[in-house]
Amino acid sequence: MTAPAENDGWRLVEASDADLDELMSWFHEAAEVDVWGGPRFRFPFTRATFRKDCHWGRMPGFRLDSPAGEFAAFGQMYQRYGRINFARLVVRPGLRGQGVGKRLVRGLIETGPTLFPADEFSLFAYRHNAAALACYQSMGFVIRDYPK
Repeated sequence: MTAPAENDGWRLVEASDADLDELMSWFHEAAEVDVWGGPRFRFPFTRATFRKDCHWGRMPGFRLDSPAGEFAAFGQMYQRYGRINFARLVVRPGLRGQGVGKRLVRGLIETGPTLFPADEFSLFAYRHNAAALACYQSMGFVIRDYPK
């Protein structure tokens, strides 16, 4: 499955098993993994624990490719509380701060309604993840308390 391509050549495509090793290479510390995958994500990880902890193959996952074809970002989504919830969003370390996260979220917003019967979106992020919060808020997301 491929989302509609933007005019500037960025493409959101379904992630494949071939992407797993590259994605794993973006994480080097337990704190990075916790911010990305949550407190139950194991570190250090193996290929097997990484797959299991991010529900690889059980939850739709997408890679964002740059116009040059570089794997630039990754994100997943699922339906929760009647909304399409984005999960485990990450931008390749060398591309952070360049608007790639916004491109990823826009692609997921375009693709989500083709997979799930919802048109509202949500995501969970730690309040200390300032860069991610700034990205999401600039796109219209509003901070709310975690649902009970």
